Amino acid sequence: MNEIIKVDDETMMVSARDLHDALDVKTAFKDWFPRMCEYGFNEGVDFNMLKNERVQLEGNREVTREVTDYQISIDMAKEICMIQRTEKGKEIRKYFLDLEKAWNTPEQIMARALKIADQKINHLTEQNKALASENEQMKPKALFADAVASADTSILIGDLAKLIRQNGVLIGQKRLFAWMRDNGYLMKCGTSYNMPTQKSMELGIFEVKERTIQNPDGSARITRTTKVTGKGQQYFVNCFLRQ
Repeated sequence: MNEIIKVDDETMMVSARDLHDALDVKTAFKDWFPRMCEYGFNEGVDFNMLKNERVQLEGNREVTREVTDYQISIDMAKEICMIQRTEKGKEIRKYFLDLEKAWNTPEQIMARALKIADQKINHLTEQNKALASENEQMKPKALFADAVASADTSILIGDLAKLIRQNGVLIGQKRLFAWMRDNGYLMKCGTSYNMPTQKSMELGIFEVKERTIQNPDGSARITRTTKVTGKGQQYFVNCFLRQ
């Protein structure tokens, strides 16, 4: 079948401007189309407005202008063809009728169904790829969080910095200590420098290990070391993973 006017294969709709041109209507499109709509056609049902860019000849040069067009249903297009009461109108109406017959053959129905199925499969494939990529990116962090959550032993703050860095967050021991002091987890000064604050102890994220050391002169001294509990490891990991 020779194509008289282009029809969208998926929506079975046609450009109102293309129809206007094919019918050889002498009335300007901006006046003609509103008149056609007066025959009882409704926007959103029979037609939809759209904006297109068209190259127009103005004087001796071509200029690209934005023009208003409408997508109209085949049923509306057939009625408009009848309204024209011209041989051209009859010819194009018959073209639309023949197109509908071909459109509704079992072969064409199956072809459209397969096309829609292919589009859905491609869409799902792209979604799965995106999810797989996201999952791969999140996997190390998720495994790290799980490992920390199940930790029963406390670790040094320097060791926590290594774990966080291995998970992709660039931070070292000194920066981690400074961050904890700045955010109120460790004391900032005095004899309790780098010891847990009251808030930290209440949260259960630190513990202080005391060790007695015998000096050569027989005296003893006590050292205190701040360590991160299993709960604290999970707490701080979550803090950095959310950043």
